[in-house]
Amino acid sequence: MRAPDTRLGLLFAVLAVAAAACLPAGTRGTGGPPVAGAAATPSPTLPVPIGPTPTPSFVPPTPTPAPTFFVYTVKAGDSLGSIANAYGTTARSIAFWNRSTYPSLDPESASYKPGLVKIGWTLLLLPGLVIDEDSGEAVYPSGAIPAP
Repeated sequence: MRAPDTRLGLLFAVLAVAAAACLPAGTRGTGGPPVAGAAATPSPTLPVPIGPTPTPSFVPPTPTPAPTFFVYTVKAGDSLGSIANAYGTTARSIAFWNRSTYPSLDPESASYKPGLVKIGWTLLLLPGLVIDEDSGEAVYPSGAIPAP
């Protein structure tokens, strides 16, 4: 009567192998403790693209800095014209930028006196910039923004 026991044992062995084959790879084990130095089960990897790495097509523009006023202190012998020539602007532009501090420099006032500047006055200048007479907007005479 050993034949039925052998067949039954064989049936259980086949069922155990079939059940083990249905389990996910990470859950199948040998049943014993882990062996030192044994290789771990590799984890699945994603496919690696072949070819050059694409570069971003958009690069944000670098903002152009706004012009910054320069403070000039009037010295003996200075006039609006000489100061304007030294800094690449016009006397009328300097007068326009300083009209609130020095009312005699207001080009739109009846009391406009462009020849009146006093030693020690501090004038605000934008070197290389000119006020457009028609629009009142600041423009660069050469059409290009000077390098800082």
